[in-house]
Amino acid sequence: MISMDAPSPDTSAGIFWRTELASRAAVIVDADDYFTHLRSAMLKARERIVLVGWDFDARIKFVEHARDGGPDTIGKFISWLVKRTPGLDVHILRWDTGALKTVFHARTLLTIALWIRDPQVHLKLDGHHPIAGSHHQKVVVIDDRLAFCGGIDMTRSRWDTRAHQDNDHHRVDPGGRPYGPWHDATTALEGPVAQALGEMCRLRWQAAGGRPLPPVAHGESCWPDDLVPDFTDAMVGISRTLPPMGDHDAVHEIEALYVELIRRARRWIYAESQYFASRRIAEAIAQRLHEHDGPEIVIINPTTADGWLEPVAMDTARARLVAALRDCDLHNRFRIYHPFTAGGVPIYVHAKITIIDDVILRVGSSNFNNRSLKLDSECDVTFDSAKAAGDDMSRTIAGIRNALLAEHLDSDCAAVEAQLAETGSLIATIEALKGPGRSLQDYALPDLAPVKQWLADTKLLDPEGPDEMFEPLARRTGLLDRLRHGHQAHGKVIHRQNGSTESLP
Repeated sequence: MISMDAPSPDTSAGIFWRTELASRAAVIVDADDYFTHLRSAMLKARERIVLVGWDFDARIKFVEHARDGGPDTIGKFISWLVKRTPGLDVHILRWDTGALKTVFHARTLLTIALWIRDPQVHLKLDGHHPIAGSHHQKVVVIDDRLAFCGGIDMTRSRWDTRAHQDNDHHRVDPGGRPYGPWHDATTALEGPVAQALGEMCRLRWQAAGGRPLPPVAHGESCWPDDLVPDFTDAMVGISRTLPPMGDHDAVHEIEALYVELIRRARRWIYAESQYFASRRIAEAIAQRLHEHDGPEIVIINPTTADGWLEPVAMDTARARLVAALRDCDLHNRFRIYHPFTAGGVPIYVHAKITIIDDVILRVGSSNFNNRSLKLDSECDVTFDSAKAAGDDMSRTIAGIRNALLAEHLDSDCAAVEAQLAETGSLIATIEALKGPGRSLQDYALPDLAPVKQWLADTKLLDPEGPDEMFEPLARRTGLLDRLRHGHQAHGKVIHRQNGSTESLP
């Protein structure tokens, strides 16, 4: 499968920036478990905690009725933690533009005022990105010994359990307003891979204007007390997206990784993503759909994008791409599904997971959209069972996928595994286990108004890179042009190493 024998150089042609050992690693699904395990790990920190994220809201509750003696809310907990632990420094780095949403809230201002006076807490806003770009990585590193890397932000409206119950009274924002069910995922990583992520975060801190931070020399284990590892002594690849800036070239490792994962799949591609709007990913999928014996492709998406601008750009682009891909789906192997609660409420999918066969697992901050591949800063981690001894890792990866399907279908892993063994098909398994109440539902193509079609074709709200933000609209390649042109003859496209594509006769 994908070679992870040696670190990849910092180049857009590489798939991994670094490949390092995880002495222990676990996939954590949904923020209820994440916040619990993160708090447990932070309590063990002795020298440094680095919190890097797209958003950070000091008002959110870490837990309900904490039993460790600390406050419930994250902001007060950090202030309490550094007072309790002399010598501990906490560095918080968040996207500068996103900070405008919460920074002027009274309770947030009070917390920031307390932190400014606290020499152990350091807050910085990350503006090291192009115009209209964002800092989108979601990483926490503790004493350079433990890292959390994935898609969960420490902000409002993220907490939920894997049950995704209707009307859960704990699912309220800091102002007391209820919000809908939310599905998300991250990873916990111990060992040299955490040290590498610590280096990445220190470089990001410095790029955002912070003073250089040395590595933590004598950190001890901070593994959460009740977290059972999924993997031990596993090699982990770290992939990034970084737009070109004055101090570095563009890094497109995640885009290269996605294309390679799709190309390498033999039986199944299972993915969860907040968006489906990337032309490059659609091209790679289209090529596999034209193959007689290509893999099944199942993508779990929210019914609609979150926010006020995102639905215009992301939902419209998704509709155009799905329509084109259905034309390519000659063998009925492509599906997009949405999860719903027992009461029929859409569950918002914010998780960013890709599982290839029973072999490769990727979890991170990047989505299937242009911004994640070119414009925003992202960080993903990948496990490859082909590089592990024995079949344990492969069984674990299959189990994680089956557990995700069981969560969405209100079933259990044994039922999913049995159905999959019987049918040999992800799609047939889902169709057999779908039912009323909490389940998955098929994506239905909407009607697209001319303005929305134009927005999708010009990629005005989802550019493929910083240069395209300023390119005349008349010169932009339409969102589906290359997909269509690449399949005019026999529906096959060859991908060149330089990123270009060429139609095969």
